[in-house]
Amino acid sequence: DTRCVHRSPDGSVALAQCEDRTFRFLQLPAELLGITVESTLSASLPRCLTQSAPILDYAWYPAASIRNPASFCFVASVRECPVKLLDASDGRLRASYKIVDHRERQIAPHSLAFNPSANRLYCGFEDAIEVFDVNCPGEGTRLRTTPSKKSRDGLKGIISALAFAPDMSSALYAAGTLSPSSPSSSNISLFSEDTGEAPVMFLGAEDRRHGASYGVRASVSQLMFNPARPHLLYASFRRMDSILCWDIRSDVGQPLQIFTITPMPISGNERRPATNQRLRFDTDYGGRWLSVGDQDGGISVFDLAAQSDPAHGENAPQPSSTPRTTPIMQFDGHRDAVGSVAFHPLRPLLLSVSGSRHFEKPTSAAGDRSDSDDEVEVSGTVGASSEKPVRSPAVTISRQRPQPFALDTSVKLWRFERDVEYGGKRQVSG
Repeated sequence: DTRCVHRSPDGSVALAQCEDRTFRFLQLPAELLGITVESTLSASLPRCLTQSAPILDYAWYPAASIRNPASFCFVASVRECPVKLLDASDGRLRASYKIVDHRERQIAPHSLAFNPSANRLYCGFEDAIEVFDVNCPGEGTRLRTTPSKKSRDGLKGIISALAFAPDMSSALYAAGTLSPSSPSSSNISLFSEDTGEAPVMFLGAEDRRHGASYGVRASVSQLMFNPARPHLLYASFRRMDSILCWDIRSDVGQPLQIFTITPMPISGNERRPATNQRLRFDTDYGGRWLSVGDQDGGISVFDLAAQSDPAHGENAPQPSSTPRTTPIMQFDGHRDAVGSVAFHPLRPLLLSVSGSRHFEKPTSAAGDRSDSDDEVEVSGTVGASSEKPVRSPAVTISRQRPQPFALDTSVKLWRFERDVEYGGKRQVSG
């Protein structure tokens, strides 16, 4: 069961996180990538890298390339273990970064992110962010996102998502938590590498002038800045069929745009109930397209250029309501929830993986029986026969817990291309 997939920064390989505590390299067709097999050296990569415990998160080194063995590595967060810097070519441990709580226990962060200059590693966990110097393994610097456990100020909860603005001059990064926003504070905040743990601003979701709550009443699943327009921040939330976008140059108390997914049922079936599974979205390197999967196996593509660049500043007019955008393309990709999608950095290719936990309904081994079935039945009068009394058959009930299963655990590569016969619209083929 594949949970998530990330391409390497150069697009030569893809690394998938699986439910069986392993990392697996996905062998991509070389003819679609426009490169030769010899140049990628993908045949020499190990098939899987097994870890000692469940994997929480992982991230490629920003300059990772299979053509440069020194930079071909990634960091992984494994439960009850230090953060690992692993060599992607053979799984060898290069360095470890420890996060220890007040009980001397190892803490595995729920989110990982490198800064744009790739010299610092940021790790998010409960009520704090640990910052490490990549070149100095060991212990890092802890940034408290809230003054104390009892305080209502700051960013409270497990830091579930981290994202850096692509421009190095701003030094801004966003952090989101699994705790839903409260009426007094939001669960998404902007920080700066220069100011430390002091938040720069909080992002809201509704207009507070009309008495609405501040922030989104849902857990943050993913955060991402637009690669071409670093002032735009996108966020997805647990059990929500929409992606919110903010312009951090203007009023962040209200989203600039909301992308509505509108999932389509598979083959005319009814929609499945919402789950807590993370459904990760992705944008292409040009900042033009955004793609995301849904729990019913559909894949949606949004045109980010359809929204005109609004005026910003203190005197900029604020819209009365947030505009909603629907996808320009939707298609059935899988028969199960699409947990992750990833664009290729250089070619019109989209990688998607599916898989979700399903449980069978428990079935009893025998039906209900009345109390009389358990009684002893004796034929004839007392003392008339010396035979032993005949008892009813024993009822066997299974004590095994139901095991999860997946409907579809496939990995698919989609190619987008323009066809003149169809009026220049983008066509997709898998």
